[in-house]
Amino acid sequence: MPVNLLVSAGRSLFESFFSSSLQSCLTRTCKWQRDSARTLTAPFRRKLASADALITTWDSPRFGDNLIEMAPKLRFIGHCGGEVKSRFAALLLDKLTITNAAEPMARATAELGAALLACCARDIDRYRAAMRRSNRIFSEVHEHGTDEFLYGREVAMIGFGRVGRALVDLMRGFDLRWIVYDPFAPRSLAESYPITYWELEPLLRKADLLVLAAALTDQTRGLLNRKTLALLPKGATVINIARGGLIDLQALTAEVRRKRLRCALDVTDPVEPLSVDHPIRKLRGAILTPHIGGGGRDVRQRIAEAVMNDLKSFFAGNHVQNRVSRAMLERMT
Repeated sequence: MPVNLLVSAGRSLFESFFSSSLQSCLTRTCKWQRDSARTLTAPFRRKLASADALITTWDSPRFGDNLIEMAPKLRFIGHCGGEVKSRFAALLLDKLTITNAAEPMARATAELGAALLACCARDIDRYRAAMRRSNRIFSEVHEHGTDEFLYGREVAMIGFGRVGRALVDLMRGFDLRWIVYDPFAPRSLAESYPITYWELEPLLRKADLLVLAAALTDQTRGLLNRKTLALLPKGATVINIARGGLIDLQALTAEVRRKRLRCALDVTDPVEPLSVDHPIRKLRGAILTPHIGGGGRDVRQRIAEAVMNDLKSFFAGNHVQNRVSRAMLERMT
């Protein structure tokens, strides 16, 4: 009998993940239908009741323990993305095979981190603003030179998972010295990466350039708050390519407003996107991007391919590459 698959995604979002060839693969593999509901509507529940498998995206409903009762035939969930902690009750990881596809996003997110790091280190945004006002900046640079550089600098990073490691790999040609805070990362990684592990407080006191690449957990939520932001040197830049909840945005906004710190944020919390009148959107020294780290179409299609491969492997009785276990949750967003 064919596998009954429910895909939880709106049409446009679905098509950004599943190209026509991948949709054809779905059709060959399963009997599938799609539902665009973002909440557990009655029609969505009816489709769940007969589903053997479920593919979710970041617009899908959150699922609690009662999913087992709503979907008695369900055996497999493939999530098109990395985040599973807030989407599925922990119990479901014991009862079902749940996979994610974080790997394709890691390099793309690291690429954005590299771009923001270079942009901030060379103070590109300030020069861009100066060029819009007049040509005075030309004579200043001509007469006095510039102090901004990236090559050979020390860069601080919080979190050394997939994204952090991919970022260090991408930046190897810059001969950077990385100081890293991550109490969970294996210390043996320092043998193959140009990093040294530091405790949080001394790292913050040295961090002229600080990249956030950590998961959002109960321990890391609000890690950069009024007290810890105050430890950063004057003129330091905070680059967040991870999760908005790592930073107390109100405290960061205050620091940027008084020109003590700068920032480059791809993510914000508790609201995303920020309201158009939020002050940090207009402050000099703040760069904001609309959560583009892992959002490219090519990345999405590689995510869909990973989910499809695990779906086919599972129902063929073979090993599933990207299964998420309950034991993995502590270090995951």
